[in-house]
Amino acid sequence: MKKILLIIVTLILTTNVYANSKETIKKDGFVIPTNKWKDKIKIDENFEVNNPKDKIIVIYNHGSDVNDVKSKNCFWRSELRNWAQFAGDKINDKEIMVYIHCQGQLEGDLGAKLGKAGMWMKKWEGPYPGTSKMDRRVEGNLEVIKKFVNMGVPKKQIFMSGHSCGGWATLRLTAKYINELGGGISLMPACFWNLSKKYKVKKVGYEKAMEKFHKKYPGMAQWRQDQIDIIKKGNAPVLIFTHPMDHYEGLTSDWMDTVPNFKRVVISETKKINGKKCKIAGSNWEEAVKNFHSIDYADCFMYYHPLIKEYIASRIK
Repeated sequence: MKKILLIIVTLILTTNVYANSKETIKKDGFVIPTNKWKDKIKIDENFEVNNPKDKIIVIYNHGSDVNDVKSKNCFWRSELRNWAQFAGDKINDKEIMVYIHCQGQLEGDLGAKLGKAGMWMKKWEGPYPGTSKMDRRVEGNLEVIKKFVNMGVPKKQIFMSGHSCGGWATLRLTAKYINELGGGISLMPACFWNLSKKYKVKKVGYEKAMEKFHKKYPGMAQWRQDQIDIIKKGNAPVLIFTHPMDHYEGLTSDWMDTVPNFKRVVISETKKINGKKCKIAGSNWEEAVKNFHSIDYADCFMYYHPLIKEYIASRIK
């Protein structure tokens, strides 16, 4: 029985937006700006910033197909299309540069001990022993931020962003180190399985769903809550995008509304933004969004580019 459960959990954890391994990018570098949505995505691996005082750096972090262990994946090419359109824009005569930061190779102490799906088994009661992968992602981003500062980029002109686990890492880093950068842009923050769908939050409500989660996986549930407490206490001025139909944390994100400095944008319940159907660049360049968790990859999300620029402008004054 345990073997069957382990296989099922592993399949769930590894079934994510990285379905097509040929579309992944596994390196750090700057996203080269594009003029059209269909243009090929290219990455400049040279860690160079000319005229650093006139640049705005957005460090973008990927999601994860596993939780606390190493992953073979980093970025999905389609998720970078919005950023390729965004890069090269200017705010107050300062050019935006988007730097992607691959951290799939990192592993947490618990993941190394229990294995790929170990923390989802009842045998782990918590608390977390040692340093988690999430902690190491935060530390890794902090190191990159310091490198940009040493190059001459003003702290207030550096922003961290990310999707899913990368969005969660953005909330974690800004909560503790907001004085080291300008701010954060968190997209579909989540890193604890498909909670909203699995525990039927829409049907039973948040409290009952989380009660069941805590009962079944006490260690993981408490670990998540501990991180939320850290994020709340930090009260950092972060721009956040969530979707109520996101199977991961779509209906488990309302706690964010209690954080005074958060600016949370709840995307409509459909696969449309401002009336525009959302399409994600696939093999035929016109593939419809299938997963609400990845709606920020879609062309319709460009509707929010002015809002993101407005947020950045407010932070670099």
